[in-house]
Amino acid sequence: MVLHNVTFWRGFVFLGFSSFGELQLLLFTLFLCLYLVTLTSNVFIIVVIRLDSHLHTPMYLFLSFLSFSETCYTLGIIPRMLSGLVVGGQSISYVGCAAQMFFSASWACSNCFLLAVMGFDRYVAICTPLHYASRMHPTLCAQLIGASFLSGYLFGLGMTLVIFHLSFCSSHEIQHFFCDTPPVLSLACGDTALSELGILLLSLLVLLASFFFLTVSYAYILAAILRIPSAEGRKKAFSTCASHLTVVIIHYGCASFMYLRPKASYSLERDQLIAVTYTVVTPLLNPIVYSLRNRAVQTAVRNAFQGSLLGKG
Repeated sequence: MVLHNVTFWRGFVFLGFSSFGELQLLLFTLFLCLYLVTLTSNVFIIVVIRLDSHLHTPMYLFLSFLSFSETCYTLGIIPRMLSGLVVGGQSISYVGCAAQMFFSASWACSNCFLLAVMGFDRYVAICTPLHYASRMHPTLCAQLIGASFLSGYLFGLGMTLVIFHLSFCSSHEIQHFFCDTPPVLSLACGDTALSELGILLLSLLVLLASFFFLTVSYAYILAAILRIPSAEGRKKAFSTCASHLTVVIIHYGCASFMYLRPKASYSLERDQLIAVTYTVVTPLLNPIVYSLRNRAVQTAVRNAFQGSLLGKG
């Protein structure tokens, strides 16, 4: 049924990487390997932190929930993307697309808030080390984690409502591999200026609010590090933040590029490449850059393997 060039089609079709032709099989193999490593690494980090009592500290508690959030985020996107690379364009219902957008946006926003919380944790550890245990008590940690996820769900719901109150034109083909806001918004009919503004404002609130707390935390951290008299002491203090900063720069860089732009600047091919970075590559950075390079985690992993071997023996 078409009315004023608007169709009431109740679903969409992902075109994904259909333009890559014979390279799709190669992409499937590459993305499958990356996904399996990402999934295994994040789950392994959660299990190791849960089982090793030496890692029952706020820093590793936040790490485990970041791994959990990244795992949920990838579960909602990558399996369908891999299926699309094998069987071609896939359809998704209108409600299914809205649900996928809600959950992917919610987990992505939660990640931003969790990274800000982890920055605050580093601030307390470096700037007030003698009061770290009393200030970062279990109740506060639980409240910070709960607030991160609740805020993420609320912003995810807001972004989904802003997009799906629109009418969509006769084209129902999404030039993407999941229901992200830019490609779905590009299918909307009529004047989408208010919706674009709504998405921009919500994205600014998430990114700038969390990035503000990160900036303030690291300003105090930098001042504290510069007051350390020895070069070795400064290097040791900075090393506790280096991995976190790496993840923050990549995460916020990709998110800012994708969501803090007007609709006119969307490039579907380029956006797919950026989307691959934050859906496939970035979740892999958490266990590799942040956790597996950490000596305490490495020790816990060795102990877990040794315990497993002794158990078998």
